[in-house]
Amino acid sequence: MTKKEKLKWLLKENNGYIKTSDATKNNISKTYFNEFVKENNLENVAHGIYIEESNWEDDYYIVNIRYPDSIFSHKVAGYLHGLSDREPLQISLTLPTGKSSSRLNHEGVKVYKVKNELFEVGLIDIETNMGNKVRCYDKERTICDYLRSRSNIESQELQSVIKSYFRSQDKNLPRLMRYAELFSVSKLVEQYSRVLL
Repeated sequence: MTKKEKLKWLLKENNGYIKTSDATKNNISKTYFNEFVKENNLENVAHGIYIEESNWEDDYYIVNIRYPDSIFSHKVAGYLHGLSDREPLQISLTLPTGKSSSRLNHEGVKVYKVKNELFEVGLIDIETNMGNKVRCYDKERTICDYLRSRSNIESQELQSVIKSYFRSQDKNLPRLMRYAELFSVSKLVEQYSRVLL
């Protein structure tokens, strides 16, 4: 496979996105990569990330590429799961405790931190509205996150998301209770269960 073929393959494999680091990992010089970018009219959407000009920018996918150690949570997770129909004005991510969040904070991202042993609880891949897969928490973890952060969320929004979850066909109540124990919100989950089930 030639360098050009390799880059075209990488572009196709990543839904029309390519990173400078993809080229360097495949022993393709930055100079050659920059020529490829110009030849193919690729658009720079973030530092070291390019997309085909026929593609729409997917903000969630771009954040996922830039910060692969983060997981979409809270309002973004609620939106991606269809628990909320309001697209969040601010991106919300979770990082493990000890991971630096200064760049994300500077970019206006709402960052939550959690102990390392709880960080990957409920981690799944989910498709954005544009069909790209991103790291996100499942519905049950999202409900626990909403309840843990309830003092920072409008009560109307909190109620709406929880009602949507309990109405959903694919809810998993045993998993929700297991997570609720881990995140110390089991009493709240039981209260909502009694009212909404």
